[in-house]
Amino acid sequence: MAENDTVVTEFILMALQLSAGLQMGLFFVFLVLYFVTVGGNLGMIVLIQRDLRLQTPMYFFLRHLSFLDICYSSVIVPQLLETLGTRKMAITYERCATQFFFFTLCASTECFLLAVMAYDHYMAVCNPLFYATAMTPQTCLGLVAGAYAGAMVNAVIRTGCTFSISFCKSNHVDFFFCDLPPLLKLACSETKPRERLIYLLAFLVITTSISVILISYFFIIHAILKIRTAGGKAKTFSTCVSHMTAVALFFGTLMFIYLKGNMGTSLGEDKIVSVFYTVVIPMLNPMIYSLRNKEVKEALKKTLNRIKVSQVQ
Repeated sequence: MAENDTVVTEFILMALQLSAGLQMGLFFVFLVLYFVTVGGNLGMIVLIQRDLRLQTPMYFFLRHLSFLDICYSSVIVPQLLETLGTRKMAITYERCATQFFFFTLCASTECFLLAVMAYDHYMAVCNPLFYATAMTPQTCLGLVAGAYAGAMVNAVIRTGCTFSISFCKSNHVDFFFCDLPPLLKLACSETKPRERLIYLLAFLVITTSISVILISYFFIIHAILKIRTAGGKAKTFSTCVSHMTAVALFFGTLMFIYLKGNMGTSLGEDKIVSVFYTVVIPMLNPMIYSLRNKEVKEALKKTLNRIKVSQVQ
């Protein structure tokens, strides 16, 4: 319900009330970032699909991570570009709920997938002799399916809890997309039971994923320390650096937003952090995994050489 006791049929995204010149400037900045994100992740998917040396479990998971980053960014950025380009700040109730659902689905799946990738690193480093028999295509597919299934359950419950709340204080959302903290500020009904369930789910998703990652890396580091040569240690550790960087960036920002509850920071700080993990991190992931990965760089060089040869012919 809104202030006049009528049913809310749309929300107004108020976070981007800027001058016309600044809005158009931001429009082109986010448009470029979005093209780089989609292009980089799509390129990673095609590269992994076409190169036989990359047909391993690690790159199977990385391909899904790239797909998720495309979806993750596409849930948020087109709406942001529409708001900046047309100055149309209204979003329908149904579109807001849909955006909220798919945003939760993508974010939750990425949490679980990063945990699965840590387990894959653990198996490769700590159990190399059993790696091929343990990480079969069927096992990898099952792990990815489990990540999507767990995320789907979280997204359905979280969306149902959030949009069963009565909104009557206002329909003005002080944010650039439909996210939990700003929506809760509009509630006029009792939200505590739903809030507890929502934050409990967020806590379980994040802490479960981080626990798997930390335990995996505990054993990985223990195995690396047993390697006698410095070169061997450096080579083994380098295979995990890209994943560790992606984990630190993604979970660091998620915990800042969702595990602090409604206290501790302003929505202004939340907006900055949200831009980082919805727009910047999906763009950075292909760079992180390509710049730090010898196999990906070699596959990219091979593909570029093929393109040059075909152009000459």
